[in-house]
Amino acid sequence: MQLVFASSNKNKIAEIQNMLPDGITVLSLEDIGCHEEIPETADTIEGNAVLKADYVSQKYGYDCFADDSGLEVDALGGAPGVYSARYAGEQKNAMDNMHKLLEALSEETNRSAQFKTVLALNLNGEKHLFSGILKGKITDEMRGTKGFGYDPIFQPEGYDRNLAEFSMEEKAAISHRGIAVKQLVSFLNDNSKP
Repeated sequence: MQLVFASSNKNKIAEIQNMLPDGITVLSLEDIGCHEEIPETADTIEGNAVLKADYVSQKYGYDCFADDSGLEVDALGGAPGVYSARYAGEQKNAMDNMHKLLEALSEETNRSAQFKTVLALNLNGEKHLFSGILKGKITDEMRGTKGFGYDPIFQPEGYDRNLAEFSMEEKAAISHRGIAVKQLVSFLNDNSKP
């Protein structure tokens, strides 16, 4: 089975391919000749994942899955949410985003937050959604050099390290994306049996 993953991020594509069962090949947007930026205009994480999957299925005719993720901070009413990647502007700079978030929380005692990922799968004309949540808190300072995005300032519940201090394997075992991908894998395994 071939599935398009609506992403151009080679690291993310390789990570997902490693998590999928044998017999499922992941194609990137580049592989199918899609070089345009897919619009993410929904006001929810679920909505953006669905938009990206639908774009590829409708325009290119492939079975496809897409993900969207965001950081939701309680004290900010769930922000930055769908705007997580461009919280500090269209340049999508992780360092700028973290500085803006730390500034916004400088007077806050409630540092609770969660990462959320939604995977939207279009398979054989049907839509399926899978989601993962990782609860934790925003720390006062950046720690660690691994990971990406907000990982240096996010400490998962039950741990005394920030995500950027986890190895890729440790992070995949507990992360919001890892949880959603496990659900996707389980679904594909159940549906690929004769």
